[in-house]
Amino acid sequence: MNKNKIKISFEEALKDLEEIVEDLNSDDLDLEKAITAYEKGMELKKICETRLKEAKLRIETIKDEKIEINKDD
Repeated sequence: MNKNKIKISFEEALKDLEEIVEDLNSDDLDLEKAITAYEKGMELKKICETRLKEAKLRIETIKDEKIEINKDD
């Protein structure tokens, strides 16, 4: 999975990440599958972090625009 090629929403990535964590906490995965799941989980974590940073930036931009509008009034 390459985060630049796959565009999924924050909610989808978080849901998938939660499922992976659940799988890793079970005793059902063999070592190779656990490593693969861990790797995918780390990529999903990066996607979630990126989406949260993007959302924070958008909110800060909106707040800054509102401050500028209020200064003009």
